[in-house]
Amino acid sequence: ILSQSQSEKGGFKEVIFKVSGRGSYSKLKFESGVHRVQRVPATEAQGRIHTSTATVAVLPEAEEDDLVINEDDLKIDVYRAGGHGGQGVNTTDSAVRITHLPTGEVVICQDERSQLKNKTKAMAVLRSRLLARAAEERQERESSARNAQIGRGERSEKMRTYNFPQDRLTDRRLGYNLSNLDRRMDGDIDDLVDALSEQDQADRMSRLEEDGD
Repeated sequence: ILSQSQSEKGGFKEVIFKVSGRGSYSKLKFESGVHRVQRVPATEAQGRIHTSTATVAVLPEAEEDDLVINEDDLKIDVYRAGGHGGQGVNTTDSAVRITHLPTGEVVICQDERSQLKNKTKAMAVLRSRLLARAAEERQERESSARNAQIGRGERSEKMRTYNFPQDRLTDRRLGYNLSNLDRRMDGDIDDLVDALSEQDQADRMSRLEEDGD
């Protein structure tokens, strides 16, 4: 568990956890969506069924960036360094300005007397900035993906219902109605995951065939 936020009335507002293992995302991604729960709370004296929803988002863990900078994307200018630094700095074209054309990111380095050393430093700074930019863009994409997955949390968007009074789990995508709800809540959903994976593959094949026509 990475983080959890408890609600004032008991239970949790949000839980964030990490699942590791080969193929974990390809399997668990089908759990994304709105899960509807129907139950009779212990505090319900009249025995009325209460309905609530829980939204689930499953996102892949971002891998460490392997950034390759294309030399064709760079504009490198060299010029005579100005300001303090001694006579040696100012008598040669040692200052380096690197512009990353696709992003407009500009890095200037003139600390060293050697043009090569300044270029090396400037490239290191540029690489760090581009990595930070890529991380920010990835976070924005993941945030958008998460919002698309969890929707608005409305009951009309539900993809699965857990009906405790009737001991029934209903998956709308598959059209399944299954019993033994306690066992399902303990994590015995391999048959559902496998069926959803097969359905997804069939849908992909169908779309490919349609595109090929």
